[in-house]
Amino acid sequence: MSASFDVSLYAQRRAELARRLRDAGGGVVIVPTAPERTRNADNDHPYRYDSYFHYLTGFGEPGAWLVLDAEGKSVLFCRPRDPEREIWDGYRLGPDAAPAALGVDKAWRVALLDEKMPALLAQQSAVWAPFGVHSGLESRLEAWLAAVRARANRGIECPSTQRNLCVPLDEMRLSKDAIELQTMRRAARISAGAHARAMRYCATRLLEDPDATLREYEIEAELLHEFRRHGAQSPAYTSIVAAGANACVLHYAAGDAALRAGELCLVDAGCEIDGYASDITRTWPVSGRFSAAQRELYDIVLAAQDAAVAHTRPGARKIDAHWAAVRVLAQGMLDVGLLKHDAHGGLDDVIASAAYRQFYMHGTGHWLGRDVHDVGEYLSLDEAPAEQPDGLGGTVVKRPSRRLQPGMVVTLEPGLYVRPAEGVPEKFWHIGMRIEDDAIVTEAACELISRDVPVRADEIEALMRAG
Repeated sequence: MSASFDVSLYAQRRAELARRLRDAGGGVVIVPTAPERTRNADNDHPYRYDSYFHYLTGFGEPGAWLVLDAEGKSVLFCRPRDPEREIWDGYRLGPDAAPAALGVDKAWRVALLDEKMPALLAQQSAVWAPFGVHSGLESRLEAWLAAVRARANRGIECPSTQRNLCVPLDEMRLSKDAIELQTMRRAARISAGAHARAMRYCATRLLEDPDATLREYEIEAELLHEFRRHGAQSPAYTSIVAAGANACVLHYAAGDAALRAGELCLVDAGCEIDGYASDITRTWPVSGRFSAAQRELYDIVLAAQDAAVAHTRPGARKIDAHWAAVRVLAQGMLDVGLLKHDAHGGLDDVIASAAYRQFYMHGTGHWLGRDVHDVGEYLSLDEAPAEQPDGLGGTVVKRPSRRLQPGMVVTLEPGLYVRPAEGVPEKFWHIGMRIEDDAIVTEAACELISRDVPVRADEIEALMRAG
């Protein structure tokens, strides 16, 4: 934990969750953190705590559990101090120091979890847990509940229902507080700097030696260097560095393909800092200047993002930004000949038939927060289902998209991906591009927090010329 660790922040979150439990009829919450995961042999992956657990505790060690009842009483189970293991693995907080350090009411050694849990579950109406998230949680819980039921002849009542903790916690996490937003702005600023560094590195390398072979993993290295140089703990996800036709693979990972003059490089990368993710995509010309065909498509994608930004505001539905972007992209496809009027009709026909999905097959954004694809319901919580387009050329009956509120954070990421196909102008073949920014919904509109790296084509070219 850092020197700036705010005990009261996590106490407030636990108190709010307890209040929501009371409103829902009470019960007790069980939240484990993530386990350590083996990479190979006796090597572990770098440890990353569970987002739910850390949101409620701020505690980053493995081997820990939080138990919280509807009155707000909290118990932490954690690893004990172990001087020998700490020589190898680092400092442990331990249960003696945990209450003062974390603001929990009690703390016990995690080895006592099976012994203590039946008593903590007894006389509770319900047990709340993130079911389906942690392997083995359900079977362990059943053993604890069986121990409670075995005492029924002594008047001990067992929880009669098991409820999904993700429902109330997801709603809490969806709207960020001022401290969370401050952290996310910092993550976005670092990531934007990394994207700018990657562009400059490419331009400088090729300026120094036009015959140099520059590979995707070199660009990834520049990103990672900039993340860590500014204090980010890790990438928020596996960086995508896609040269040329590789950009048409949506989740392509940085490999060893060469960046070639005349082609584009798509970079989708963001860092994580203090548990919060950023997520930025930029597409730029390897040679420092867009070709005419690349610029045609790039300006369409940028206009689509501008439309999505304009529809990202309080009261608008989450899906509005997507459909605004789709209309711009679909019209652009018709204008440049990716789609033909005689085959697909006009703009409304292209959208109704989902013909645009040949070149734009994903959504325009997602929630962003502790997870890069963050938690939170995308549909309205208080409106009845209705028939609506399914985005695949048909209709579906479901609840409407939820309305945006201040404090929500979304990505806005339209793109175009052109694979060779009959009837597709050859000048566009193998061009893949995406533009993605992170947006905080404000009181009146949205704040783009990732614009410290250029996004307009002229600005990108100017940055690369400056080297």
